[in-house]
Amino acid sequence: MIADKRFRVGRGYDWRVETGAGHATPEAGLEREWWLRTLAVLTSPVSTFAALRDPSRPRADAREEPVLLLVLLAGITSVLATPTVGDLLDSRARSAASVAVIVFLAGALYGTATYWIGGGFLRLGLRAAGSEGTYRQARHLLAYAAAPLALALLLLWPLRLAVYGGDLFREGGVDETGAARAFDAAEVGFFAWAAFLLVLGVKVVHDWPVVRSIGALALAALALLVFSLAFLIVGGR
Repeated sequence: MIADKRFRVGRGYDWRVETGAGHATPEAGLEREWWLRTLAVLTSPVSTFAALRDPSRPRADAREEPVLLLVLLAGITSVLATPTVGDLLDSRARSAASVAVIVFLAGALYGTATYWIGGGFLRLGLRAAGSEGTYRQARHLLAYAAAPLALALLLLWPLRLAVYGGDLFREGGVDETGAARAFDAAEVGFFAWAAFLLVLGVKVVHDWPVVRSIGALALAALALLVFSLAFLIVGGR
């Protein structure tokens, strides 16, 4: 016999998942739910962050793949936003393909480090502000807040490449024209959007006022600053 189950995704999403031989399992339904929430965080972030309140392992496991994708794409966007990529094609030894590989690997490394280390410091800040949430919940909150950076890679950078091509990776290849400044402003906008989602996510997940949410993030940033200074001092000896 086949048992029917319903899964709800935020407001307005409701579908039936049938379990049994040859049909979708509850785990598959949860995974589909979180893929939909990954898209919805850009248009309906409150419902997505509210769903992060559930710390159960099945739901946390179901969002691991969307989180991995967000971490990877956001990491690549962050690497591309740095000035260090602006001269990668100046060397004749590098081809466009090798630059793509370098950016991908650097983005994956940066995104992974930010996810684990940044998530840890976010957890410290939230804990100091009175949260009882888990480290895993803090990491997932950070990943979903970075969704605008993933979107920037899919929307903004294809346009940049279409306009400037390989000149983006050559020193002096892109002049400070109106179009270049517009792209830079759009990039800043995506990062600001991500910062807003981080504050909103903390507020919604923990049901805190905005001031307390910002305070928790400030504590996380302070902990990261203290750790970085201590690391530099110890490393400089």
